[in-house]
Amino acid sequence: MDGADPCPSDSGTGVVASFRPPFDLNERGGWITVPDEGANSRLERIMGAEGISRLASSTVMVLGLGGVGSSCVEALARGGVGRLVLVDRDSVTLSNLNRQAIAFHSTMGRRKVEVMREMVLDINPDCEVVCADLFVKRENIEEVFAVYGEGVDYVVDAIDTISAKLALARYAEQRGIPLVSSMGAANRLRPEYLRFADIHKTFNCPMCRIMRKEARQRGIKHLRVLFSCELPLEIGSEEGASRNDRTNLGTASYLPPIMGQMIAGDVICHLIGSDRADAPWPKLMGAGALGIEKMRKRDREKAARRAAEAGEGA
Repeated sequence: MDGADPCPSDSGTGVVASFRPPFDLNERGGWITVPDEGANSRLERIMGAEGISRLASSTVMVLGLGGVGSSCVEALARGGVGRLVLVDRDSVTLSNLNRQAIAFHSTMGRRKVEVMREMVLDINPDCEVVCADLFVKRENIEEVFAVYGEGVDYVVDAIDTISAKLALARYAEQRGIPLVSSMGAANRLRPEYLRFADIHKTFNCPMCRIMRKEARQRGIKHLRVLFSCELPLEIGSEEGASRNDRTNLGTASYLPPIMGQMIAGDVICHLIGSDRADAPWPKLMGAGALGIEKMRKRDREKAARRAAEAGEGA
């Protein structure tokens, strides 16, 4: 098969054929056939069979299906989470196209929960998807969990309203429900400034500042959040616009999806227990920490060599 086109077009039409055999490149640059794999085979290599089983038996509730929430749900579905509870009242609009995983011209005007459900089932037909077509407000947090919260193992807060985020944080903390909350992505450009932290240890984030103050007043001791420590760009409001129009807020196409993927990774690592010392599958956190320590050691050795060379030259 060396040199053969792995994705041939239909004769004379220039149209790619609908069937593509599973080919890959060998070390000589030629094409070789690779065995077909299952949907979870690559996940199982790093998480183990028990980790995959844990994910398949887990339930994650995602509140809000915007730029962060929709990408988070997609990653959870691809990661093999067996049951998803999706909560959102909005419909897809043109302004969603730049950042939301469910936003296409073909989905304009449709309910986000319906589009998200179809996407999840197209990825993982075995996933159980529960849809709640409603707005999450501080007044209905208990109702949401009474109707949809049974058996939930982890909750993702991807909603925008601070009062609802605080009510959710207090409810989850009082009941010991694992929760991770997304902070603001508006007016930022640099994904490398994203961090996980307790809300009381955040900085440079206007939403976090309000959340910290209100959390202290409400007695919320801990809340895991994903936030950006990048200082937001200062953008003036359009002339004549009201504060509610939020014309001074812009969003990069890539930042909310990256946040959603990061939160999904955080949830999955928690569900499989990758940070447990007795975990029977590979410890993802440990491997990363080991790599960082090796880099630090290498940097220290380089600095020592430079210092020694500088001393000899003197």
